[in-house]
Amino acid sequence: MDKPIPFDSLLTRLIGDSQDFALLWQLGVLAVCALVAWGAMRLVKPYLERKEILWSAGRAGLRRVGFPLVMLLALLLGREITGIWFSSTHLLNLAIPLLLSLAGVRLVVYALRYAFESRETLKVWERTAAWFIWAAFALHITGLLPRIHAAMETLSFNLGSHRVSLWLLLQAAAVIVVAVLAALMLARLVESRLMGVEQMNLSLRMALSKATRSVFLVLAVLVALPAVGIDLTVLSVFGGALGVGIGFGLQKVASNYISGFIILLDRSVRIGDRVTVDNKFGEVGQINTRYTLLHSLDGTESIVPNEMLISQTVVNHSRSRRNVKVALPIQVLYDTDLEQAEALMLEAAHEQKQVILDDPGNLPGVLLKEFAENGIVLELGVWIRDPSEGNNVRSGINWAIWRRFKAAGIEIAVPQRVVRLVSPASS
Repeated sequence: MDKPIPFDSLLTRLIGDSQDFALLWQLGVLAVCALVAWGAMRLVKPYLERKEILWSAGRAGLRRVGFPLVMLLALLLGREITGIWFSSTHLLNLAIPLLLSLAGVRLVVYALRYAFESRETLKVWERTAAWFIWAAFALHITGLLPRIHAAMETLSFNLGSHRVSLWLLLQAAAVIVVAVLAALMLARLVESRLMGVEQMNLSLRMALSKATRSVFLVLAVLVALPAVGIDLTVLSVFGGALGVGIGFGLQKVASNYISGFIILLDRSVRIGDRVTVDNKFGEVGQINTRYTLLHSLDGTESIVPNEMLISQTVVNHSRSRRNVKVALPIQVLYDTDLEQAEALMLEAAHEQKQVILDDPGNLPGVLLKEFAENGIVLELGVWIRDPSEGNNVRSGINWAIWRRFKAAGIEIAVPQRVVRLVSPASS
């Protein structure tokens, strides 16, 4: 039978030393260490507040955890010096895990905010991580942590030739979370560096950043599991089951994931392109691992699975060039002076700022489209550089043509029907 763990805590030791003169010296050491940490942070503050992009993440992290870490180093040195004259340094022993917990909370919160986008659920994860760290600190200083550790070690089972305990699973989960968080931070750091390379195509930068994130996540799991004593061969069964699941139930997810990389690598659709897919027109705002986000002209956003951009016909309005032609058909009466109507329509086109007037190959023009049943169809064709302005340009030109036609007395043809009343034949 295992021997019971003696109940011993930093709090009980500190309470026992409350009447000891050495406690005052320890308070002085804490004050000196706090002043040293404050002075050190003041000295490096100009460097930490520099605006350069390179290593900005590291400087931002040091601003958060610099004070408790510097004070911790000074405290470790002060404890060794104080231990020369005094045998009990329980107050300093209590301050060390306190500073470690403070630095851990600040570091975890910063890592979460750096690795993930800011959202409401992120605050929940931050509070959860902070509670876990402070709970471990409370269990440590009260002396309950060794007892909980022993109890979790007794709850175990055999998985093949390996013994797996509850403590080992908890330790593995913690190591995996830390490794994944570190991998996400490294991926974010690489992504920020890639996005700063303006000479490289944006789609290629996106593909490299997403591939880097995937590689880092896989490496994090492969490194974290052996670090806690879990053999990777144990996961072979789970890997086979995962492969079967991807083959049957997750094939669409895998297809969209692979299609996302194909789109980014072959650059058939790029961020900022105006495309039409599945009768949805919009500007490509994001190309994620599973879907592509289209921003429509009316403010709505369409989530299009990446597989659709590979398997269906996609109309890219701005792949080779962003110029778009806007056609405005207008029907006038047969007795209209067509040359005058043409001149007025061109005047209306030239007064619009969005219309291209400096490119000889894309100048406004009027075509005689058709001799229709109710009149002659003239079509004004103009080119613009921003497809999202198509509706505004169309409306502006139509208003200008209407005013000019009305002032010149030109009528726009409307459907007409002639009704003949035939009287009945007399008997």
